[in-house]
Amino acid sequence: MTEITDARNKSIGIFDSGIGGLTVANAIQKALPNEHLIYFGDTAHLPYGDKSEDAIRFYSLKISKFLLDQNCKMIVIACNSASSVAYRTLVDFFEGKALFVNVVDPLVKAATDHGYDNIGVIATKVTIRSNIYRDKIKQKLQKANVYSMATPLLAPMIEEGFYQGNISHSVIDTYLGRKEFADLDALLLACTHYPLIKKEIEAYFDHKVDVLDSTDVVANSVKKLLKEENLLSPKRTKKNDFFVSDYTQSFEDTAKVFYGEEIKLETANIW
Repeated sequence: MTEITDARNKSIGIFDSGIGGLTVANAIQKALPNEHLIYFGDTAHLPYGDKSEDAIRFYSLKISKFLLDQNCKMIVIACNSASSVAYRTLVDFFEGKALFVNVVDPLVKAATDHGYDNIGVIATKVTIRSNIYRDKIKQKLQKANVYSMATPLLAPMIEEGFYQGNISHSVIDTYLGRKEFADLDALLLACTHYPLIKKEIEAYFDHKVDVLDSTDVVANSVKKLLKEENLLSPKRTKKNDFFVSDYTQSFEDTAKVFYGEEIKLETANIW
């Protein structure tokens, strides 16, 4: 019984290439207020969207080792680029040491369970190049037409605070104006930065397209898995921890926007 109790009291580790994954962390905290979270943003190497697959796997392995050393029972890969190319590597390499959750599968499940006919996907270059969303959607829902597009300007635009204004409207209009996106039933926001512009995207489509992001669906997936494994924490005894690999004041200022409340970033030089 002691071992089970100790395992329940372990932390949930969450990582991203930067601070976009804080949108997922916030959703998990709201869904599971008793859980202690340890967040790691690899700000020294952001963005992952234009890195090689080998580099992303290396970063993900190193970060996961850091989180495991912090006594984590689960690691959430709150980055679509890393989820796309490193998830299976992490599961295989750290087999039996922790549960791993990616942000791709919950979002795919949400889309395919609904049974949409025409599904759009916007994400980083790495995520789109991997074809992971298209392949997973087609496996579960063969009738679906999947239209994917890399939107590399969106993440840095959001991090610099250029959203809900003329600049973001122009960039969104340019990206989403392609003819393939004219008759969508749903659009998947396959980057953890994009929830911050979800309302703008919904407005672009005049609220006639279902716009899905990974925040709540991932949080629900985490909750379900922890419950199945009897690993839900009965009580949180300390404040959440937030680490970055390269600290700047601007990251801390922006982190508040992504997480939805004031947080204190600490530097963890794991490289």
